[in-house]
Amino acid sequence: MLIEHQSTVNENMPLRMLQYMAREYGCLTDRKDLYREKLIKIPTPEFIVLYNGNKKFPDYKELKLSDAFELRNEPFYLELVVKAYNINKGHNVEIAAKSPTLSGYEEFIAVIRENLKVTNLREAIKNAVRDCISRNILLSFLKKHSLEIENMILTEWNWDDAKSVWQEEAREEGREEGFGRGVAKVLEYLKQGHTIAEAEALLTK
Repeated sequence: MLIEHQSTVNENMPLRMLQYMAREYGCLTDRKDLYREKLIKIPTPEFIVLYNGNKKFPDYKELKLSDAFELRNEPFYLELVVKAYNINKGHNVEIAAKSPTLSGYEEFIAVIRENLKVTNLREAIKNAVRDCISRNILLSFLKKHSLEIENMILTEWNWDDAKSVWQEEAREEGREEGFGRGVAKVLEYLKQGHTIAEAEALLTK
């Protein structure tokens, strides 16, 4: 089972999952066995995306590899289906009810977003951590990893904001070069060993 968490909608997940799975099968099988007559048994795959971004997204949606095919002549001889679930608070209530961890995570993110209406992101996260601990939500995890969580969410949300800015600049200029240059610079900084946060800081200098 391959699961990926996302805060942005990505219609290319079936293709990405196909590449992931090909690498996994490559690790699970011996190359020499591929040339034997006897059938090799492989694990049955399942592909899941957990989405909690701000854009509207249905409770459940199937993303299919065949949607990307240039020629839409059925039948398709290669298919991969990704099950995408919206895990924002108020969505997929039955699934959240089965997992206290997932339910707690939904509440934690919802509190952060509510706090953002009156304060900055760093304070919104800190206040959400305190609030959730006081209500026994993700209690042991938040107590042990509050600093790591703060850094992780700051990096993730700032990265999304940076991408949005580059895309907006590209639209205003009527071209995509601005966005492309921004991404290229960030990738260059990451190859040099910088974190995403450091790359963003370097980009704004």
